Amino acid sequence: MTQLRGADILARSLAQAGMRRIFSLSGNHIMPVYDAAIEAQLAITHVRYEGAAVHMADAWARLTGEVGVALLTGGPGHANGVGALYTALASESPLVLLSGHAPLNELGRGSFQEMRQADLAAPVVKASWTAASVETLGADIARACRVARSGRPGPVHLSLPFDVLETKVANGDSLLAKPADFAPVATPLDRQTAAALQALLKSAARPLILFGPVMAHAPVAGLVRQLADATGVPAVCMESPRGINDPGLGAFAGVLAKADLVVLIGKQPDFTLRFGKAPALAADCRFVVIDPDAETLLRSVKNLGAPRVALSAHADSAATARALIAAAQRPGGTVWLKEVTAAIAFRPEAWRSIASGDAGPVHPVEVGRAVQEVVNGSPEAVFIADGGEIGQWAQACVTSPVRLINGPGGSIGSAVPFALAARMARPAAPVIAIMGDGAFGFHLMEFDTAVRAALPVVVVVGNDACWNAEHQIQLRTYGKERAHGCELLGTRYDQAVAALGGHGELVTRAAELRPALARAIASGKPACINVMIQRLAAPTVTAGTTAAAH
Repeated sequence: MTQLRGADILARSLAQAGMRRIFSLSGNHIMPVYDAAIEAQLAITHVRYEGAAVHMADAWARLTGEVGVALLTGGPGHANGVGALYTALASESPLVLLSGHAPLNELGRGSFQEMRQADLAAPVVKASWTAASVETLGADIARACRVARSGRPGPVHLSLPFDVLETKVANGDSLLAKPADFAPVATPLDRQTAAALQALLKSAARPLILFGPVMAHAPVAGLVRQLADATGVPAVCMESPRGINDPGLGAFAGVLAKADLVVLIGKQPDFTLRFGKAPALAADCRFVVIDPDAETLLRSVKNLGAPRVALSAHADSAATARALIAAAQRPGGTVWLKEVTAAIAFRPEAWRSIASGDAGPVHPVEVGRAVQEVVNGSPEAVFIADGGEIGQWAQACVTSPVRLINGPGGSIGSAVPFALAARMARPAAPVIAIMGDGAFGFHLMEFDTAVRAALPVVVVVGNDACWNAEHQIQLRTYGKERAHGCELLGTRYDQAVAALGGHGELVTRAAELRPALARAIASGKPACINVMIQRLAAPTVTAGTTAAAH
């Protein structure tokens, strides 16, 4: 039998399960794992801030369908990474945060960086615990990955005490987790429920199928369109914190209010749906609730009001979509489907003629137009949009077969690490992100990571020298004379990126956008295009709108 440390059992279990990519920032408590990664042939991407490692694991999971793995040190390293878990939780992204931890034999005695780490992470993960022994470490990592992918996907935390990682056991090979142990627990939709749901859809005049964020993940996103085509029922994935007012969904709010049956598949009737209440939805609208989490299913039915729920079931979202496609009885091309499709595609006609002129600054719509041309140039392109006001313009103006956004959690700043992970997951694909200057400050130093790892991405920074989302709140709520504390500088972020070894471009006029994008892509380097933009509120897209924004 082979003598192995706990760190070896962990690393080799991951490798055997095909999980050979780890996003990490080093520290004392996890150096045994770095050492074990050599024999296990695990690739470590070393970032500059712990939150970036978690965001990269999140993006990796959404793009590949694998469990993303972030490895951080204990104490403050763990604490720095916890905040990023919320974005993954809200976006239903399956990742595992592995954090080093004070030795078990020193707990309660003032050990170095001792912290109740599992308790700290618990509110923003599906499960959180501390490994108790080297003998169970293989089972621990398999369980963490299995829980992350089962039911409603999401992050899981596992703390790794230093003495557990360093302890050697003679029967190490027998303690490795088997690949099958990592597999998620499946909850399919039974045929009887599928048939009942098909009957409800057929009887409804204006049915809608709404999915939660997991169905925006690249490996399953195509099922949403396939379901609409197969059934003739509009199917929409909702993944924005703006909910029914998501600019990327056009005039969706108008058609939602007309629906007489709304099928929620992994989609909670939360703030993004105005809790299912009128006037956002018709008072007499009926619901079907299908959810991968039994507790959430019960809560959703209760919150909607049981009389309004025509059918409920416990099943996985992707499995439900596949079952409905297989059992489809209704032909595609219905009038209602065309109406909803047109509403989602709607953008104000006035946007077509927006032009900032030679003086600048640039209108966000013009940024979107230029980026859309790049996306159109490659069917493999990955588009990433951050949050904030510029993020909403980006999501309204740019469409792409593969897209990552900040998700229902509404956080900002993740676009740079998202872009790096996207380039690693899809090394042949152009990766382009749009984000604001406030958000860019969160992870500017990850351009150092991008240069070291040779990850040529293009990040377009909409620079209005302001925390604009909050500034717009001040203008609407308190008035211009009380707007304060949200100013930034018109910083040369392009020069900062160039100083880190990347490619930088400053754009002050719309005419400079396309040449700057072309040079950035041709450089073969991680690139920042610093665009001086107009300070505008996010767009409000309503059918019949003529203004660019209000």
